[in-house]
Amino acid sequence: IIELDKRKDEISMLKNEKGQAVAPKTVIMTKKDFEDQGNTRVYWLGGGGAMINDHGTVIMIDPLLEGFDMPLLIDMPIDVKDVPHVDAILVSHVDNDHYSRPTCRDLKDVCKEYHTSYYVASLMKEECGLDGIGHDIGDHIQINDIDVELTPADHAWQNQVAKYNYRIWEDREYCGFYVKTPTKKIWYVGDSKLLNCQLHMDPPNVMFFDFADNPVHIGLENAYKLANTYPNTKLVLIHWGSVDAPEASAFNGNPQDILDNVVNPERVVILAPGEEYVVD
Repeated sequence: IIELDKRKDEISMLKNEKGQAVAPKTVIMTKKDFEDQGNTRVYWLGGGGAMINDHGTVIMIDPLLEGFDMPLLIDMPIDVKDVPHVDAILVSHVDNDHYSRPTCRDLKDVCKEYHTSYYVASLMKEECGLDGIGHDIGDHIQINDIDVELTPADHAWQNQVAKYNYRIWEDREYCGFYVKTPTKKIWYVGDSKLLNCQLHMDPPNVMFFDFADNPVHIGLENAYKLANTYPNTKLVLIHWGSVDAPEASAFNGNPQDILDNVVNPERVVILAPGEEYVVD
């Protein structure tokens, strides 16, 4: 209880003058973060971005390291020119805070593969000249000895906005990624309203957890429901404290809410961008 109260006090200090929760100071990543250190490590890259290093196999999910079109509250944890290698980049959907065209394009010399939905793969080819590999929900991807399954997501918000009605946005164009290493299970849920199938997954060791209280994201009450469905899963908080947009609920999750409303709150992992967490 004393340790939890201490964490809550620390989190209460992670606010700017606008009252917006802000991520801890960025930890600059180095080549060591991409090397085999004999373990499985996960990183929050800021915003909705994540990285997994499993015994030297490096997977980036929705990396946004440059060129974003909104002001940021954080420094990027690594410059694209300093990334030594990536075995695969996974992109969950088309929104530019997840599909960063500049980042994907500028990592092409060090990234072996790009995996995403068929629609986003077509955009990668058209916009960036990248050979993105398209998949359907439920497909499996093999990256060295790691299995990645595309999991469902409900995030086709463009269908509700007139300016985007030049096409029908399909559910299969939005996904999460369930990553199985030989010894660990890591789930990047992705931007999504809560789906019933998300409550019946093989319990992961770690979940990259979006808790935005926003109608086209999971919403706080459903975030608590998802978290408490997997009471022993570590929750690595993402999609918060990175974008200077105090009125935009999609970017304004507050870790305090998670600590106050989930069982076993000690499992909540609050990382700085670029900070490692070793999956034990």
